[in-house]
Amino acid sequence: MLKLDLPKSALKFVEALPPKLFTQVFKKVLALMKDPEPGDSLNLEGYPFKRVDIGEYRVIYHADKETLHVEVIGKRNDDDVYRKLRNLMNG
Repeated sequence: MLKLDLPKSALKFVEALPPKLFTQVFKKVLALMKDPEPGDSLNLEGYPFKRVDIGEYRVIYHADKETLHVEVIGKRNDDDVYRKLRNLMNG
């Protein structure tokens, strides 16, 4: 199982979710730690990341040999997810 690298901003977002949604999102993150290449993940065009959807939420991540790096967690149809990702890429 991979180690988890979860930024504070992603943790705060998940912690603010209602309990049922928190559980769904966090279960998916735990599943990604076991298998970072599930059948429902997609490569993000123009970025070195993958994404996976959980209902109306999206997890953007990448993995190396030892660690699952979660970059952003946010609402799926919200441009804020990609704005955060662009900010992350630009430094």
